[in-house]
Amino acid sequence: MTSELLSDPVWYALAFLTSFGLVLYITPLTIRVARTLQIHDTPDGRLKKHTQPTPYLGGLAVAAAFVIAFGLLLEPSDSTGTSVRGATSNTSGQDMDMAMGILCGGFMVLLLGLYDDLANLKPGVKFLGQMLAAIVLWKAGVRVEISDLSPTMRMLLTIFWVTGIANAFNIIDVMDGLAAGTALVAAVFLFVISALVGGHQVVPFMAITLAGSLMGYLRFNYHPARIFLGDTGSLFIGFMLGALSMVVSYSTQNRLAIFTPIVLLAIPIFDTVFVAIHRSRKGIPFFRGSPDHFALRLRHAGLDVPAVVRRTYCAAVVLGVISLALVFGNRDRAPWLLGGFALSAAAAFVFFSRKPAPDLRRDPEPEERSP
Repeated sequence: MTSELLSDPVWYALAFLTSFGLVLYITPLTIRVARTLQIHDTPDGRLKKHTQPTPYLGGLAVAAAFVIAFGLLLEPSDSTGTSVRGATSNTSGQDMDMAMGILCGGFMVLLLGLYDDLANLKPGVKFLGQMLAAIVLWKAGVRVEISDLSPTMRMLLTIFWVTGIANAFNIIDVMDGLAAGTALVAAVFLFVISALVGGHQVVPFMAITLAGSLMGYLRFNYHPARIFLGDTGSLFIGFMLGALSMVVSYSTQNRLAIFTPIVLLAIPIFDTVFVAIHRSRKGIPFFRGSPDHFALRLRHAGLDVPAVVRRTYCAAVVLGVISLALVFGNRDRAPWLLGGFALSAAAAFVFFSRKPAPDLRRDPEPEERSP
């Protein structure tokens, strides 16, 4: 069967299955390389209390599967703007520019995370590198498009959003399967929304390809994890989702749907705000690790790792459904949805704040990883 006969659903299914199969093959190779080169996360008895050294570089496997699948199934357009599957689009050239910008920025963040895993970069260097990657997105046309804002404000908001989401996934990566699974749910719902909304065809394609990579990777990262994402993977995944979530036309039917990316990615955003506030109260610098994460508090309260992760996945699915309702539902209900979302986030903050964080000095119970 040639690609000219493929419908969109089959094309998307091939993208998912190709990246899924590739990551199943690549991840064991990555584990062996990491063990051979002794690139692993070693327990330190303080924040890193997993039972044995565990290979890093899981992010390389996810990124490699994503890029290979993308390259194999990418369908360039001819000079008339018609793709090889016969779909006509006036923005095909723009789609290609956006895709290359996202890939270039993602590669920059991937290298940045890899250097950090190997050499432990300073926070300022990491943030500068992420800003440069965000500027690459801006130049490629991947940006926040809010007509009421000036170009300068849109550029600053683009940088803030992308770097914020990249770091949010880096921060939430404290438990086996937590960051990868949360990203998988977000990628699936982003695929559904972008495919139904239409517009930039590259967005649902890249979203479902990323979802396939994450699904296969979870086989090795779910508890007990055989490999960790590391900064390499968490920054890359966050950057990709942050970039892709910016270029969907959410508000064609309802202006309030502009808040959809915040709802869809609310779990990593919530954890980032949560630990930032609690670290500030304790006088701990934001980029210094501490066990203040909501997942670690639930673990300390008596839930095992799979239970915490499953509950987080369920919350991510609920947020995905709310996102669908915002974009495609009754516009009169949108204020109620957003109000309920805001109240739920505030209630969750109070709930988790009342649960004590593990005591690094006295708690003998093994915890999960904390950055």
